[in-house]
Amino acid sequence: MLEFDKTPSYQSVRDAAEVLDGVVVRTPLLESPALNEKLGGRLLLKCETLQYTGSFKFRGAYNTISRLSDEQKEKGVFAYSSGNHAQGVALSAKLLGIEATILMPEDTPAIKLANTRGYGAHVVTYNRYEENREEIGKQIADEHGYTLIKPYDNYFVISGQGTTGIEIHEQLVDRKLEADFCVCPAGGGGLIAGISLALRELSPETQTFSAEPEYFDDTRRSLELGQRVENEPGHRSICDAIVTPTPGEITFGVNKTTLGGGFSVSEDEVREAMRCAFHYFKCVVEPGGAVALAAILSDEIDIAGKTAVAVASGGNVDPALYAEILAQPS
Repeated sequence: MLEFDKTPSYQSVRDAAEVLDGVVVRTPLLESPALNEKLGGRLLLKCETLQYTGSFKFRGAYNTISRLSDEQKEKGVFAYSSGNHAQGVALSAKLLGIEATILMPEDTPAIKLANTRGYGAHVVTYNRYEENREEIGKQIADEHGYTLIKPYDNYFVISGQGTTGIEIHEQLVDRKLEADFCVCPAGGGGLIAGISLALRELSPETQTFSAEPEYFDDTRRSLELGQRVENEPGHRSICDAIVTPTPGEITFGVNKTTLGGGFSVSEDEVREAMRCAFHYFKCVVEPGGAVALAAILSDEIDIAGKTAVAVASGGNVDPALYAEILAQPS
């Protein structure tokens, strides 16, 4: 049986890159001369919005599920997710001929629910504000013998997500560039943990920072205090993809050693970043995927004379919400 609770490393990220070679999309690193002129520095956008299923989550899901034993594959897999991990698990399972059951919040954007079902997964919903997904998930997985694929606290998931960081480095090298900063969205912290492991090895001069929506900046506050803290209950955010109660245990163990800090952005700043991604990069970015770009645009980081990478982690935005945001004046 695979050990999911080990601490990932650069080598595990490199191993994942071999598994995912030819499976995942090598997503583009885009640049806008017009926006660079406005910012006084170079900003590059890593568009995981163009990954299969519309987010980076496919990387970690496939890296994990493809390694399961025949017995585990026969019994099926289970995951809980607000949408992007759900789609990554559902597609990976479909490609590998495995049944998947997914627990999703009942207020998940319709596009994410439809896509997850479209990949052949069985979807069960719950109330994210009144029920605990980990408790429900454990009960379902235990009852049916499913293998639980956690969205971030999983050695192979984190390692798979980290292949994004390898690509960023290679794409910068192709342009004869080195990034001063890399800013990445953080929910449970799996993507940024994997990316920071890769960049610490490949580009040690690059500082990696987390970005989160206000009231859900548990990674930022945990980094400042040196221990995992929870978000205060009762708040809501349009950034549904990265609304988590606290950083993951494995992910924070990595991030507290690899990150330079974290930033928190407002809902208005997120909306502006989504408009910016559309106008300057012609890229559709969902709210949770836009927080890194929002942090840079809000002057949280001064990139004048420097080079920065913002990770756009997903593009699965509700069409009505997206139209409403684009219609608002900048």
